[in-house]
Amino acid sequence: MTDSSVPPMPPMPPVPPVPPNDPSPPAKKPRTNLVILGSAVAVIAAVVATGVVVVQSRPDGSKPTAFAKPNTQDEGAVTAEEPDPAPSYSEVDADSFAIGLKTTARHCFGSAGCNVTVEPDLTYLGDSEGIDPDAVYEITYEIQGDESGPVIETAELSHETSLNYTPSVLSTASAGTEVSAEITDVSVQGV
Repeated sequence: MTDSSVPPMPPMPPVPPVPPNDPSPPAKKPRTNLVILGSAVAVIAAVVATGVVVVQSRPDGSKPTAFAKPNTQDEGAVTAEEPDPAPSYSEVDADSFAIGLKTTARHCFGSAGCNVTVEPDLTYLGDSEGIDPDAVYEITYEIQGDESGPVIETAELSHETSLNYTPSVLSTASAGTEVSAEITDVSVQGV
């Protein structure tokens, strides 16, 4: 037998009504605002502390220029860091190169001599880092061995390794004529 006079139990306990003049303390508010405020203070403190550590840990032990006190003992002292100096390159002149001639064509005509095509074969005698990569070097050289006398030519060296020239065609007196070259001048363009 079931007793139908007892009502069923509610799923949650009922909330008691609050009287209008109740002296009890109000319910606690969540502390979300306090947590957010505390986190913001912690982040600001960490940023300030990091800045202080970075400033104090300079490798040379100096203070930043904005906070440095003037040094009255040494009037010639420089307080700001000097910029890196521009790279220095070697002075390039005629003695900086060795030249040879590469024969690319030869047509001989018996006792009438030969037509010979030659190209300069340049070698820089110093460290290649001593050459300014932005400069163009005009290298003037003199070729000996042509029937009509010396031939003057110019080659251009740019980007440290790019050599531009025009092959020289010579007429020699015989097949045994020695052809040679000598650098007479080097001028720098674009510095």
